[in-house]
Amino acid sequence: MKRVLVIAGSDSGGGAGIQADIKTIAARGVYGMTAITALTAQNTMGVEDVFEIPLAFVGRQIDVVMKDIGANVWKTGMLSSREIIGLVAGRARDYLVDRLIVDPVMVAKGGSLLLKTDAKDALIRELFPVAFAITPNHHEAQELTGLEIKTPQDMEEAARKLHQMGPRYVIVKGGDLPKEQDALDILYDGGSFFTLRARRRQTYNTHGTGCTFASAFAAEIARGQPVLDAARLAKRYVTAAIDYADEMDIGNGNGPLNHFFGKVTPLPDESSQTTKS
Repeated sequence: MKRVLVIAGSDSGGGAGIQADIKTIAARGVYGMTAITALTAQNTMGVEDVFEIPLAFVGRQIDVVMKDIGANVWKTGMLSSREIIGLVAGRARDYLVDRLIVDPVMVAKGGSLLLKTDAKDALIRELFPVAFAITPNHHEAQELTGLEIKTPQDMEEAARKLHQMGPRYVIVKGGDLPKEQDALDILYDGGSFFTLRARRRQTYNTHGTGCTFASAFAAEIARGQPVLDAARLAKRYVTAAIDYADEMDIGNGNGPLNHFFGKVTPLPDESSQTTKS
């Protein structure tokens, strides 16, 4: 079975972070593993507290998974400090990881800062050069490039600048880009731009969309899908998970996606195995 190792923070509310990653990867038929970088106390209303996992223990989680199970793809999420970023980049080189998907998580949906101010340069300098693909949303792309992004053309310019930082592929997500009727993302491979479009849905239940897209993309890459197909499948999955999110009605703020689309997998019929004593 194909395997994805997720190195990211935990969301106690279950909508984003490690929890969203694992649900997404499982839904796409891939085996997910984790190295948790931070614990957050959060719900649909926002992040109330963050506890960083000691650096050595983050490395320990990665090492014990890799020496036994291994991984086809690594995916990163919340890497809050330059020290953790440096450790992950170093481990990626040590294990010769050639499929590292970096979701440069910087700000939570509610506005809380998830990346320390001195860590942005480390993200660019140390992690992007070893990344197979990065998946910033347009707010993160603005922060990383210094460009103002208001149009699809701005997204393309940002993707070009981000590609120069080292990753082989860049996906700039523009789901809430102002004045756009569709939710669109831009994929850049260093030579060509590809636009991924889906209808925009008016809903508050969008907590964890970035984590979900990156994890779905990582799962499809692990399954051997070509990059463009993997991005298209991830886009379709996120769109469906948003469509079904209102069925759950979780919390009083930005609710989570419905990663399993409201379906409960039936258990096997074990009646034939039942014996009477």
